[in-house]
Amino acid sequence: MPELPDIVAYVAALEPRVVGRRLEALRLASPFLVRSVSPPILEAERKEVLGLRRMGKRIVFELEDDLFLVLHLMIAGRLHWKPPGTRPSGRTSLAALDFGDGILVLTEAGSKKRASLHLVRGEDALAPFDRGGVEPLEAGLSAFREALVRENHTVKRALTDPRLFSGIGNAYSDEVLHCARLSPVKWTSRLSAEEIERLYGATRETLEKWSGRLVSEARRSFPEKVTAFREGMAVHGRYGKACPICGSPVQRIVYAENESNYCATCQTGGKLLADRALSQLLKGDWPKTLDELEERKGRGRA
Repeated sequence: MPELPDIVAYVAALEPRVVGRRLEALRLASPFLVRSVSPPILEAERKEVLGLRRMGKRIVFELEDDLFLVLHLMIAGRLHWKPPGTRPSGRTSLAALDFGDGILVLTEAGSKKRASLHLVRGEDALAPFDRGGVEPLEAGLSAFREALVRENHTVKRALTDPRLFSGIGNAYSDEVLHCARLSPVKWTSRLSAEEIERLYGATRETLEKWSGRLVSEARRSFPEKVTAFREGMAVHGRYGKACPICGSPVQRIVYAENESNYCATCQTGGKLLADRALSQLLKGDWPKTLDELEERKGRGRA
């Protein structure tokens, strides 16, 4: 799912292309994309785009007549900038927004169509889309701490809860936690003041670094290949590869549709976190440390 740095990059790429221009036409390839009824979605046509903003993981187009298009890409939704006259084609194309000198095409891979588009009228109508999480790049340490410890969760879950923090998902939370040298499964109630301060600094450092890098790229060319697996990431999507800090193999724990990637040496004192499914299967045979894991691998090769 595109997260804060990705959405910021999309906004940066779209601003010079659509702000101040009219949405000439809105062509829908999938009626299931639109999740609002009133005002009718086609009322957005012929309206000038006055501005763009990020709201959590959503992109909001501010239009004339106090109208707002609210786009949520969900997991597999992506945006593409195409030449005039382009027609949405293929099963992945959901919509095309015509802006005269270019067309914004929305695609979504996979069979589960989760991306959504709403048209609402008035600033007050945007309130339901705000999940309430603090903006991690705007909050001070006190506000960050208050959000973090409001509920007792694992720190990974807290960072990715949109009611607590805005725009952070699975990928960048892995990177933040590696930067902070914290275990993804440590409970927020057990974090020391020093660990919270370290996490705050790591969150800002990670999101600022990746936002800056992606925005710089987006200003050169439209971000056509937005992915959760970026070259230069420390641990996310790098299972089995060397940690860039210590060289230990990156580990992972899998749960539901997500996984956490971490370095046992840098983040958990060498302890392997138990993958729920495998640890239940293996029970007492689950390796507890990197050394034990390497020893078992060695026996397997013998």
